[in-house]
Amino acid sequence: MESSTAKFGIGEIVRHRVYPFRGVIFDVDPVFSNSEEWYESIPEDVRPAKDQPFYHLFAENAEGPYVAYVSEQNLLQDEDSGPIRHPSVEDVFEGIKDGRYHLRAGQAN
Repeated sequence: MESSTAKFGIGEIVRHRVYPFRGVIFDVDPVFSNSEEWYESIPEDVRPAKDQPFYHLFAENAEGPYVAYVSEQNLLQDEDSGPIRHPSVEDVFEGIKDGRYHLRAGQAN
């Protein structure tokens, strides 16, 4: 999968295509930029291509909040668009408007 521009942006609320979690994007890598060990830990039958955007999320699932690193092919727009209950959200974003989080003043975009 070749992609020159990211489909999602910082502040967008997304959910995983397969696994039951959702989150807000706080950073985007144009292509895979994590460790090879992390990549190899993904089961081969669901391992995403490296040549696509990868997103850093403040995520939440039934167990609670965490940080996720997810390929574009595994993300969908979250139709709920409700707040994400992650303690770091308030450090980076000032709130939701029109279904999207907005960066706090002084945060790099």
